[in-house]
Amino acid sequence: MGYALTDVLADRHRRLRQALADRQLDAVIVTHLPNIFYLTNFVGSSAIVVLTPRDLYFITDFRYVTAVEDSWASPSGCPNASLVRVETAYDETLAGLLRFVGVRRVAFEAARVPFAQYGRWVSGLGYPIPGTGVVDPPAAARDDTGQACVLVPTERLIEAERVRKDAHEMATLRHAAGLLTEAFERILAEVRPGRLERQVGARIDWILKDCGFDRLAFETIVASGPNGALPHARPGPRPLAAGDLVVLDFGGVYDGYCVDLTRTVSLGRPDARARDVYAAIVEAHAAGVAASRVGATAWEIDRATRGTLERLGLGEAFGHGTGHGLGIEVHEEPWLLRTQAQPQGGEDEKAGAPRASDVTIESGMVFTIEPGAYLPGWGGVRLEDDLLVTPDGPDLLTHVPRELAIR
Repeated sequence: MGYALTDVLADRHRRLRQALADRQLDAVIVTHLPNIFYLTNFVGSSAIVVLTPRDLYFITDFRYVTAVEDSWASPSGCPNASLVRVETAYDETLAGLLRFVGVRRVAFEAARVPFAQYGRWVSGLGYPIPGTGVVDPPAAARDDTGQACVLVPTERLIEAERVRKDAHEMATLRHAAGLLTEAFERILAEVRPGRLERQVGARIDWILKDCGFDRLAFETIVASGPNGALPHARPGPRPLAAGDLVVLDFGGVYDGYCVDLTRTVSLGRPDARARDVYAAIVEAHAAGVAASRVGATAWEIDRATRGTLERLGLGEAFGHGTGHGLGIEVHEEPWLLRTQAQPQGGEDEKAGAPRASDVTIESGMVFTIEPGAYLPGWGGVRLEDDLLVTPDGPDLLTHVPRELAIR
């Protein structure tokens, strides 16, 4: 597949510049690495991007200079970009660049910038509060003070564009989901009585990389027997045993994009309770998929899934949201939740993202549908697929059978 071509990046820059113009902003400082990747294809660990109405300035240090210059000479090169090498510190280099470029109203990713870093930027631009060590956040009134620029806090300038996948992203996610589908048959063969959860997890991780993924999208989950009641259980020393239900949740990153799959496996013939719980999850999953259409709200999708489980007596056993967006990050917008409350903490919850349940679903959104039932002392079941919303309806990207796998 490869990374986005130059013309794709140019279109992303155009849309971001329009968003800036709509807000009467002259430039934006981008520090969140997934957003930098979206705009430039950069996959390193340290960079800052400044996008102006005409140019893109890419700030990085000596570790990445050669790689960036080489990538810019390829069909995936970043258009109208200038490389700014860090000689001392990133924040000092940024402040110097802003003074040199001469922009006035500069947006920054407020939810992504620590206060201490923000303070260094403001100090570098020349206006700390004298004698206090406390930085005064610049207000609109500072436009008349003669300062080089005013930093304007913003949220979701880039995330609002990322939530609707472009053609390159759709193709990459579809291909990655195909790799995940192919990997499952090999993974299923690793699930057998006597093996430790951590042994199965290690084999899953190796298989994903052997199938072509660049890296894991998150820490693989292998939860057997009663451990299945823990939605984010880590693979441990428990040996898989005959009669267990085993929850397998795994994902990979391919050319910068994440895919995610969960299946539940029965070791031996499942008993009546296991069959009933699994059948309820399959029905809830189908309801969530069917509801995933343009114009629906996130709440309506969650309601379709959750309402099914409530009708079947498992509503209390389903404590998390129906799904989350997929893309450059494994957990991103949109969030399919049951209320407008914002979840607290955890690596799944990304700062600055709206989590209101009335988000309207649009064509090009990609997210998971993952109902589950978690019953302490007994175990759990989860069924997760990746879904692309199209004008013609939901398009499942992962194609692993949804019947209960028996080993």
